[in-house]
Amino acid sequence: MVLLTFAIPFLTVPLVWTLTNVIHNLAMYLFLHTVKGTPFETPDQGKARLLTHWEQMDNGIQFTSSRKFLTISPIVLYILTSFYTKYDPTHFFINTCSLLSVLLPKLPQFHGVRVFGINKY
Repeated sequence: MVLLTFAIPFLTVPLVWTLTNVIHNLAMYLFLHTVKGTPFETPDQGKARLLTHWEQMDNGIQFTSSRKFLTISPIVLYILTSFYTKYDPTHFFINTCSLLSVLLPKLPQFHGVRVFGINKY
């Protein structure tokens, strides 16, 4: 992603890293925390159709290796982005909001919670 955005001549290095971080976090949020159900037939008689992919992963068991990896990867990208943007306050604020929007739904306290009833059905 970074290499593709570096190819655009009028984008600066801090903007490229911020765009990469925001696009990555947006994609992870959409695919892990908003899409419900499974793409194939499951033997659970429809129990998984009301759960997001994150809630279905590892049968809901928290802190498994796959969940840890998917939690650590946006944090590592955030640290790299903060370094390459030289901790510019504007980029830092945007990247921090993006990181929080993808980390908060991963907390065990939000398992099965639909904030403001969004994505309830």
